Amino acid sequence: MKAETVRSPSPGDARPSPPVATDRSAQDTVAQPRDRRNSRWDEHRRNRREQLVLATLAAVGRHGAGVGMDEIAAEAGTSKTVVYRHFADRTELHAAVCARVAEHLLAKLQEAMVGSTQPRQMIAAAIDAYLAFLEADPELYRFVVHGAPAGLLDGNPITSLSALVGDRAASLTATALEEAGRDPAAAAPWGHGLVGLVRSAADWWLQADRPMLRAELAAHLTDLAWTGLSAVAAAAPPSKEEE
Repeated sequence: MKAETVRSPSPGDARPSPPVATDRSAQDTVAQPRDRRNSRWDEHRRNRREQLVLATLAAVGRHGAGVGMDEIAAEAGTSKTVVYRHFADRTELHAAVCARVAEHLLAKLQEAMVGSTQPRQMIAAAIDAYLAFLEADPELYRFVVHGAPAGLLDGNPITSLSALVGDRAASLTATALEEAGRDPAAAAPWGHGLVGLVRSAADWWLQADRPMLRAELAAHLTDLAWTGLSAVAAAAPPSKEEE
């Protein structure tokens, strides 16, 4: 059988003939497997970003929370140009550092709370773990909590350390409310409010050059937080007649 010949339209044709798909064009529509060299570059970029995050942490330890991009690049043994190949700007780098620190802090909080059997002990352990993080490295705390570039405020709030910890506290609060037979809708504002309480007191403590022991501050904050949360959790849900 003869192969069909596609006639090219002449200027006088009222409507050009549609092109006939060939085997070649059909093959072009099939997604080609990704070049393995690109995959290797992906791994290289991930590793390089991790190295730059670690270099930023080291630079904060050396120069303090006000560390500049030149100092970060020097700590990494490279230039700002190279840093900006892997991070669009300081905001993106700061977000990556926050995520790394939050991962470490959340693990510490989880470890502290898992070792507690009573709700009050759990709150006390979480507050003390947060204060211990601040006490161990005040400059890193200032960098991740207060050193966010202005652009970060317009982005996704999950990139901030306080928001990540607040989400975890909200999750624990929701569980406590559900176990008490109450509506967990208030868990998010209460959880984030609890983090705000601890953060504000911790900022005061740090700025005032730690006028009391960490254990004393943790005990005061636990008393205040537990007084509110225990009263809410213990209260019976309102009956239909009371609503």
